[in-house]
Amino acid sequence: MARNALEYCAAIVALKSLEWAPLPVAHALARGYARLLDVAIPRLRRVARQNLAMALPEFTPQRHAEIVDGVFRSVARILVSFAKVPAIRRQPLDRWIRLEGGEYFDEALSRGRGVLFATAHLGNWELSAFAHARMTGPMNFVVRPLDNPLIDRLVERRRALTGNRPIGKKDFARAILKALAANEAVGILMDQNASLDTGVFVDFFGVPACAGTGFAKFAAHSGAAVIPGFAVWSEEERRYVLRFYPPMEMTGDAVRDTQALQTKLEEVIRAHPDQWLWIHRRWKTRPSGEGSLYEIARPTGSTGKRS
Repeated sequence: MARNALEYCAAIVALKSLEWAPLPVAHALARGYARLLDVAIPRLRRVARQNLAMALPEFTPQRHAEIVDGVFRSVARILVSFAKVPAIRRQPLDRWIRLEGGEYFDEALSRGRGVLFATAHLGNWELSAFAHARMTGPMNFVVRPLDNPLIDRLVERRRALTGNRPIGKKDFARAILKALAANEAVGILMDQNASLDTGVFVDFFGVPACAGTGFAKFAAHSGAAVIPGFAVWSEEERRYVLRFYPPMEMTGDAVRDTQALQTKLEEVIRAHPDQWLWIHRRWKTRPSGEGSLYEIARPTGSTGKRS
């Protein structure tokens, strides 16, 4: 398909320009690419402002705008590190990221029942997985294929450079349980909107959000340790901190455990609001009878589609 090929060419140009440029130049270029994304797809900022108005109503519109600006800066940092993965493999890792709370993972692994990492699109989830492989060994991570298969293969090749193993949607439950039974680590992004047939409504920033129960069910079935972990940017250190939190106790009640996971995620997002992807429609699925929260009125005279 011509569109896929064009998107792939654009992605290669952007990736290689960041990979080959000196680091300061790469950061400047990435900020430009993120700004281009912001301008080219204005619904991203609109969605983020809507999300923030619902989730953090105590903040002023000016503060909301500052947070969204921070989100695009965060995206730029992710682009740079992803492009620089081949170079990072040859460099001391602590130039880019350091580990905090590694003892929680070591202790959990010693139990022999595997580790489930509860993570999210917060900070730098790509560098988090890469760093984990270098620091402690390869891990498994659940991925959703990108819409463009050419770009998807490009991304997957980079993700696998340190031996990390992607788990696709096909037969993913069996693959996750097999990895946990082998006392391996599995990372799952838990901040995505779920459909009514796979999720339950939980409180997330005071707004009902449909969250998948799969994570809680895997934990209950396997007995694996559940460790929240996020790689957040430290402006003071000018690098990321991969922070593992103490293991969470799972009760076996999928709804209760899913709520606990989302509450923990909310806590971390509140501490780093400009590093979470507010630009996605987290509250898209609504309870029966409730209309969409993302119906944005079109400006007068506009012929464009609603977001």
